[in-house]
Amino acid sequence: MGGRRGSRGMRAVAGWLGVMSMLALVVTGCSDSGATNNGPAIESASAIDLVKPKVLTSVADGAVGVSPGDPIPVKVDNGKLTAVTLLTPEGDSVAGQITPDGTSWQLTEQLGFDRTYRLRADAVGIGGTTSTTISFTTLAPRNKTHPWLLPGENAVVGIGQPVAIQFDENIPDRRAVQDAIKITTTPAVEGAFYWVNNREVRWRPEHFWAPGTRVTVDVNTYGRDLGGGLIGDSDIHSSFTIGDPLVFTADDNTKMVTVERNGQVIRTMPTSMGKDSTPTQNGIYIIGDQFDHMIMDSSTYGVAATGPNGYRTPVDWATRMSYSGIFMHSAPWSVGQQGYSNTSHGCLNLSPADARWVYENAKRGDIAIVKNTVGDTLSGVDGLGDWNIPWAEWNAGNADTNR
Repeated sequence: MGGRRGSRGMRAVAGWLGVMSMLALVVTGCSDSGATNNGPAIESASAIDLVKPKVLTSVADGAVGVSPGDPIPVKVDNGKLTAVTLLTPEGDSVAGQITPDGTSWQLTEQLGFDRTYRLRADAVGIGGTTSTTISFTTLAPRNKTHPWLLPGENAVVGIGQPVAIQFDENIPDRRAVQDAIKITTTPAVEGAFYWVNNREVRWRPEHFWAPGTRVTVDVNTYGRDLGGGLIGDSDIHSSFTIGDPLVFTADDNTKMVTVERNGQVIRTMPTSMGKDSTPTQNGIYIIGDQFDHMIMDSSTYGVAATGPNGYRTPVDWATRMSYSGIFMHSAPWSVGQQGYSNTSHGCLNLSPADARWVYENAKRGDIAIVKNTVGDTLSGVDGLGDWNIPWAEWNAGNADTNR
């Protein structure tokens, strides 16, 4: 909490005291009783006040509604900080740090909501010592929201993976959220934000990521007003890496899925895609979740399982391609049609061996491309269709709209 006083600091104090003594002598000499003074007398106290250290705080004494995410910086003029103490209502110290040059201090841990804190700062300078004490109260939010971030820490993802930040409340002020997010890439990559709905914002570059790119994301929403009094309840951070490019291309003309890694074809797989009444949509898909076993239930996408296009089917080795329900998965019942005709409700039916290979080799963020079907194009705001939004539209952003 407090600052350190080393031998260098003591020498500095000794030096200031020496200058102070000289200043006092000069002021005394100028007030010789035998001299004629044509101007106002210079009081020694006034001279000392000119060089007395002044502690400056970022919040006023008695302030209410201070953001608990504020680092509460403390600065000093004409001196150095020797100690800064910030106490909770229970009297516990809150961690902070004085800079090496002694001119400022700030918090290194977060404050709590609706809490009253007491801060004391001590400083020394040529003009002597000073102490400042203030108290303040952090804001009491009417409503809070929590952020989630994908990809997670140390993940290795595919070349199509966007940064995704989702909240558990609709966001009234999208720009406030965007201003709270810092994205750093190595090497440097230009990118842009786009809101896929009222709760989730994405960030991606114009083109697919280069393999090996390192991405660090800092979502600093704790204590921030995100519009209408909705306050972020936490910060969240992640660093992830872009892995080797793996691209699946499903061509309805050939009824085959071609797999390329680093631009080289490594596997081809017969498939049976969506029949004409439930066609697979064209476009660019981002690989998402994977399941070794799951129940595929059309009712989760708004189609009654007992209806003419409904289903409730257990499947193995399922790899998600869209949030609207498109998967690559094992379909032993359609092996005879795979490579020849389309029989599915939209998914890419594969043999058990091929579906397992996809499950074991694909990763989140890999790219799947579907082309030449009778379907339309996957929506860019499906959740895994980001790359179907033209860059000009994505780059322009939609923070000022209310999708």
